[in-house]
Amino acid sequence: MVRVTTPGVRLLPNAITVLALCAGLSAVQFALSRNFAMAIASIGIAAVLDSLDGRIARLLDATSKMGAELDSLSDGISFGVAPALVIYVWQSGADRIGWLASLIFAVCMILRLARFNTLLDDTEQPPYASEFFVGVPAPAGGLLAMLPLVAGLQWGEGWWSSQYVVWGWTIAISALLISRIPTLSLKTVRAPAKAIAPLLVGVGLLAAAIIQFPLIALMVAMVLYLSHIPYSIYRHRWLAAHPEAWAVPPRERRAIRRRTGRRLGLRPPLRRSVAGVARRSFRLPRNDFARTTRALTQEKNGEVTDNGRPARRRSWRQIGLRRK
Repeated sequence: MVRVTTPGVRLLPNAITVLALCAGLSAVQFALSRNFAMAIASIGIAAVLDSLDGRIARLLDATSKMGAELDSLSDGISFGVAPALVIYVWQSGADRIGWLASLIFAVCMILRLARFNTLLDDTEQPPYASEFFVGVPAPAGGLLAMLPLVAGLQWGEGWWSSQYVVWGWTIAISALLISRIPTLSLKTVRAPAKAIAPLLVGVGLLAAAIIQFPLIALMVAMVLYLSHIPYSIYRHRWLAAHPEAWAVPPRERRAIRRRTGRRLGLRPPLRRSVAGVARRSFRLPRNDFARTTRALTQEKNGEVTDNGRPARRRSWRQIGLRRK
């Protein structure tokens, strides 16, 4: 079946990308007017729109080379240039180190997007590579860079709003952008049918938290994203070491992980009989207890044979030994 798309439908993903670009640039205007809450909201809206344009283009079969290039340019401005300028304006009176940190962040964001476009044409990657990003993606990096600003708006001035802390944090996020650290991609996550209802409830609770406590909800989301990086590194290394799990669903991957996993500090089971509690795990009738104990003692001393008959004691003459 051939899907026919009208020109107006093909323009919809590009229109959403342009809206994301406008939202990112509006963050700079809000920062210049000292309205930092709206600046953060503008970059958040740009992140939401950026996550929608690609999905809508694939659903409508309206992907194009121009749309991909436009998306990269929009991400570079909305999540690279705009957050750097917002933070620099927030730190009014910053010295040259502040401007240098802002330049480093913007340049690292552009380099990260250029590498992302290059990896799209790489056909030699393993199948599991589509489940990960190389480094922190652009929307997450733009929001993570403004974590000190979010904390300053929530709790006021503190150590988190110090210039050296802010610029050190900005450079650290810049390093994550251009790093080779794998991070999970939400594009390949599929929820099972059983989890749809709990996920909808979670979405409702998340919306309520964002409406009531927007800054705290944003900070919690940033911290949770940073905390998932160790698990992402572990999962990437495990998939690289198990080629048999590259093309199987998650349930079968868990079965492979349980089968190939090693015991965590557990001793192997003992194969020989033990005394004490193990011997007392079964009880004999009282009438046979003394008889069984006596038989075990006789067998130990060599007084009975394996068939239960009394063994004949061999004297020292039969053995061939002389009595001293």
